[in-house]
Amino acid sequence: MVQKPLQNVKLGLKENWRQFTLLVIVNGFVGAMIGMERAIFPQFAEEIFGITSKSAILSFITAFGLSKAATNYLTGRLANRFGRKNLLLFGWILAFPIPFILIYAGSWNWVIFANVLLGISQGLTWSSTVVMKIDLVGEKDRGFAMGLNEFAGYFAVGIVAFLSSYLADRYGITPYPFYLGVGISIIGFLLSLFFVRDTRVFVNQETIKNQSVPLKGVFLETSFKNKSLSSITQAGLVNNLNDGMIWGLLPILLLSLDFNTENIGLLTAIYPTVWGLGQLFTGKLADVYSKKKMLFWGMLMQGLAILIIPAFGDFKVFVVISVFLGVGTALVYPTFLAAIAEVTTPNQRAETIGTFRLWRDLGYAIGAIISGITADLFGLTYAILLIGVITVLSAVVIQIRMPEKK
Repeated sequence: MVQKPLQNVKLGLKENWRQFTLLVIVNGFVGAMIGMERAIFPQFAEEIFGITSKSAILSFITAFGLSKAATNYLTGRLANRFGRKNLLLFGWILAFPIPFILIYAGSWNWVIFANVLLGISQGLTWSSTVVMKIDLVGEKDRGFAMGLNEFAGYFAVGIVAFLSSYLADRYGITPYPFYLGVGISIIGFLLSLFFVRDTRVFVNQETIKNQSVPLKGVFLETSFKNKSLSSITQAGLVNNLNDGMIWGLLPILLLSLDFNTENIGLLTAIYPTVWGLGQLFTGKLADVYSKKKMLFWGMLMQGLAILIIPAFGDFKVFVVISVFLGVGTALVYPTFLAAIAEVTTPNQRAETIGTFRLWRDLGYAIGAIISGITADLFGLTYAILLIGVITVLSAVVIQIRMPEKK
């Protein structure tokens, strides 16, 4: 598809609402691919493959996190070279075989392979849609744009997590829940192929007016040196570290408390659904309120919610905890990306976000490994408490190290 001439390119959400809305919808399908697995995988591992070790069960999250993290970084490096749309389409192509591998898997190794593919696919598709939306809207509505993007992705995670658990409860753990993934990947690919336009021309337009100082070394500055970027990056890692624990261990905890599959699906869906819906408001809030304070309070809320999980066993209390956890995550998720975009140049934006997303999604793998080993050695309670403490400490790092933007 022919790009607009540079003189006709206008940055802004209102000016590009059609393409922006399409990318929001596409990212909903991206998130839905994760939702397919979200609620049912611990039960899938035990019923189909007889796996009961917490570390072994969480190995699929480790595989997903490592492959997604590496792909996030590569996507950031390659976006300017190959184009955002091309990387998006390649990500969808890699998603096609995943549901079929899970349906016909003869061993747990095939499940691990499917989640490696899922991680690569998610790294390509989600990273591409994030960067493309930031390209379109310019500086003014960046937080709101990220709120809409992450809302679509994680609201879809919650909805499809509930649908997959409902199908598993009614028709068995396989194959029907995975049929969702077949339709999701096909529709996502077709929307991207025929309707999405590449956004590199918008980067060229913004570069003309941007006055941010280029980073001398994007990876090192984002990871360690720059106080703002490194503070945001460590919080992103810890956010997904605790999400990896919740993804893997919360269904196991609920199974141990004799919750049925449908109730487990509902509880595991509430957290990402609130997380997704909340970003409709917190994304816009990030445009007008202190990003540092939003990150601090969001991480603190997450940590406190996780710390009280082992103290209760009542369904209604778990609903409240899930809502609280979702609100805390909603406060930080769009704010991460908006804050990073605020302090980087347009030409370095994709690589900076890719570096951040590398560390953030390594959190999935680190969280799965730490919580799985701790649960096997000391029990679920200690694993959950450890992750809660780490999350609270991350909030403290934000408060002490991250400078307030003036």
